[in-house]
Amino acid sequence: MLSEEENIKKYLESVIRTIPDFPKPGIQFKDITTLLSDKKALQLTTQALCDPYHNSDCDIVVGLESRGFLFGTNMSEVLNASFVPVRKPGKLPSETISESYDLEYGTDSLEIHKDAIKEGDRVIIHDDLIATGGTAFAASKLVKRLGGVVIGYSFIIELGFLKGREKLDHEIIESVLIM
Repeated sequence: MLSEEENIKKYLESVIRTIPDFPKPGIQFKDITTLLSDKKALQLTTQALCDPYHNSDCDIVVGLESRGFLFGTNMSEVLNASFVPVRKPGKLPSETISESYDLEYGTDSLEIHKDAIKEGDRVIIHDDLIATGGTAFAASKLVKRLGGVVIGYSFIIELGFLKGREKLDHEIIESVLIM
């Protein structure tokens, strides 16, 4: 017999659609739009993301563009924290700092407002999915450069076979589903 947590995970996994060969051949894209359109799954996902952090004294949830915004704002509300977006270059209107990271086919970068995080702020970094860990690692470098303290990472989906968590400095890493 499955535990309640196992039943929830099984349900959430069942509502996530996999799109083969998107955005390029060989990729099995995990589409969470089907999870978002299911009211029960939406609520259960928010609960599962927040459960590990209820006693963390989190000040800020940092959400990574763009799917990290969807649940990052939910998390910040539940955890009584503020929300800070980390975006692709040129998308934030005020003064920013930037961090580059490697992709399998080149490099990309992320930006955050210079005044978004203050010295000592306790931060959870959230995204919908962790693959190789490059995006989350770049975000952690931005947070630390501004004086924030990364208290953990939060993901809906972890592609465990890509070992992205190994890039994240052995911080607390919480994934609802490991696929």
